[in-house]
Amino acid sequence: MSKSLYVGNLSWGVTEDKVRELFEQYGPVSSIRWITDRETGRFRGFCFVEMENAAADKAASALNNFELDGRALRVNEAQARDDRRGSGGGGGGARRRSGSGGYRDRDDRRSSW
Repeated sequence: MSKSLYVGNLSWGVTEDKVRELFEQYGPVSSIRWITDRETGRFRGFCFVEMENAAADKAASALNNFELDGRALRVNEAQARDDRRGSGGGGGGARRRSGSGGYRDRDDRRSSW
């Protein structure tokens, strides 16, 4: 079985090869998912490293708070995506729908779109 580790607080200049080299000290790395911004393609400062369970546990305990390029890494077991989602909702509601079909600001002035 393998385990995915979240690796955060990485410096912008760190490379995937450097992260792989660091984690391979604790066992073989199956994969690294390097997270980039969808619009700019720029690295977002975190990744996911997949390793065999025992190696991942050793790496996580040894490398959490380890300083790499002047930054203390955050390393822990990655949570399943569904477990991290909120209950949804949202909104905010700076504008609300009026009965006449237009939109009104909070102070009831008509907005023109």
